[in-house]
Amino acid sequence: MSDTRSTDVHSDGTPGTSARTSEPETPANATESDLGEAASQLSTAPVETAVPGSFGGSRAPGAKGWMTWILRETVGWARWFWRQLTSMRVALLLLFLLSLGAIPGSLIPQSGTDVLKVQDFMTAHRTLGPVYEKLGLFHVYSSVWFSAIYILLFVSLIGCIVPRSWQFVGQLRGRPPAAPKRLTRLPAYATWRTDADPEQVREVALKVLKRRRFRAHVAGDAVAAEKGYLREAGNLAFHVALVVMLVAFAWGQLYKSEGNKLVVEGDGFSNTLTQYDDFKSGNLFTDDDLVPFSFKLDKFAATYERTGPNKGTPRTYQAGITYSVGAYGKDKKTTIKVNEPLNIGDAKVYLVSHGYAPTVTVRDGKGNVVYHDAVPLLPLDPNVTSQGAIKVLDGYRNAQGRPEQLGFLAVFVPTFAGAGKGTMSSQFPALDHPVLALNAYHGDLGVNAGLPQNVYQLDTKNLKQFKDASGAILKSSLLPGETMTLPGGNGSITFDKDIKAWAGFQIVQQPGTGWALGAAMTAIFGLAASLFIHRRRVWVRATTGADGVTVVEMAGLGRSESTRLPEELGDLAALVHDQAPTTIDDEPSPDADPDQEPGAATSVSVAEGAQKK
Repeated sequence: MSDTRSTDVHSDGTPGTSARTSEPETPANATESDLGEAASQLSTAPVETAVPGSFGGSRAPGAKGWMTWILRETVGWARWFWRQLTSMRVALLLLFLLSLGAIPGSLIPQSGTDVLKVQDFMTAHRTLGPVYEKLGLFHVYSSVWFSAIYILLFVSLIGCIVPRSWQFVGQLRGRPPAAPKRLTRLPAYATWRTDADPEQVREVALKVLKRRRFRAHVAGDAVAAEKGYLREAGNLAFHVALVVMLVAFAWGQLYKSEGNKLVVEGDGFSNTLTQYDDFKSGNLFTDDDLVPFSFKLDKFAATYERTGPNKGTPRTYQAGITYSVGAYGKDKKTTIKVNEPLNIGDAKVYLVSHGYAPTVTVRDGKGNVVYHDAVPLLPLDPNVTSQGAIKVLDGYRNAQGRPEQLGFLAVFVPTFAGAGKGTMSSQFPALDHPVLALNAYHGDLGVNAGLPQNVYQLDTKNLKQFKDASGAILKSSLLPGETMTLPGGNGSITFDKDIKAWAGFQIVQQPGTGWALGAAMTAIFGLAASLFIHRRRVWVRATTGADGVTVVEMAGLGRSESTRLPEELGDLAALVHDQAPTTIDDEPSPDADPDQEPGAATSVSVAEGAQKK
């Protein structure tokens, strides 16, 4: 069945409205060698071989000795290994393995993220825990096997990109190859006869192809043109983008840092390690990599839904701060909101949490103020029921005049339900009816033992609770402005009316994120270009036939089979046919068909062996 592109001419002498398109079946003996340079270098993909360089045809060691033979075999196998490593299928396999290797990192607790969860997992799984530890599943991204996959993929991509880039540059600098001898063997083919000179037909074809953004030139008796270079450019861009993403990912993991800081209204923060509540970083991160800046929390504002099924749901969270960059930077004011961080160089300051810090004043038995501060308490539920500890370390003396330490377990509710409503719990997150409940202790807080303590917890091991005159444990629930008096003349604690808010900030430095985003976008566009752009070549040959009439042949060849190639060739053939000039007189001959256009041939032939229409 023939489907050759040819331009038909009606009996009235006008060209057909649509040239018929056909794709003759390529003969079985039509190989690439039959087409000459037509199909060469349509792709820059290297030709792969499955046989090592010299091992298959090597001879047994002879007079040159074993060392020469071993060296030859080593080089042969090394070349074969390099070809396999830089092949596309191996690169895809390594990418798949990298994706599989990342799964345990998201399912199993990681030591770099949460050491406590790793310890809990080891305790709960006595058999699996040691196995996971030996396999490096608690630190997947820094394990030997994950790093090996990562490095091999990196090398494989580099090995794919470099030679293909050089080949692509060579193709851009070169010209499309000359037309093969037999255009009829190409999958898309069209032919017609005209009285125009061959030179004029080639000139018209050259202009038409260049207007269609083909790279075209005249080579012998034909015009050679090529289009679709962006396909390979997109392919190379995709691979380069993958390399950039790998580098950006490694860079970000090695030099990243992440820390959290709780700041009460009126207090500030300076970006140094000693200021963080907790901090973790990459293996190559140093103190000098911290971005120099500081800020002060001026005011935290929050609003909540007051009615309806979403009562208590936060509507806005925002922290007004004053910040400066560097040691001598000018103060600037800004507002940090949820998902709207403050960007300072490579650092981002996120607003991640919120709570209250009731202000308390502690006096000794003589009425001297020994402690006065806003104490941040940690929320326990969405209504900001909070708890924490108040620790008086220095300056306090008991009724006997001996130095002692005080500790208070505190529970704070911003909106108390009222008497008879059960335990201390908040009914709404806003400060509608604040209440502070306290349990008082005295003794040794254990801070001088040299062991780290949680500032929000109270170790009561070496402490005694205060008791009232009846021997009952002293407890009290205070409204703002109220005071709890410690028995035995040991002083008092006052819940001041000044209740401050605190905000939790997360300071993140992860270089390379911009590069990773740009590489990801480039990879998407590069992949789209490599999938939807088709590389193809077109030749237009115009020669004088035995009867003196010019025979025009057009043929196209694509990198892969596509139904768009014959359609495009048909459009180009129609344009060349319509614009080709005539060399005969404008006056028609007496024997000519009066309805025929001057210069149009009535005979249209198709590929060799195909039927005439």
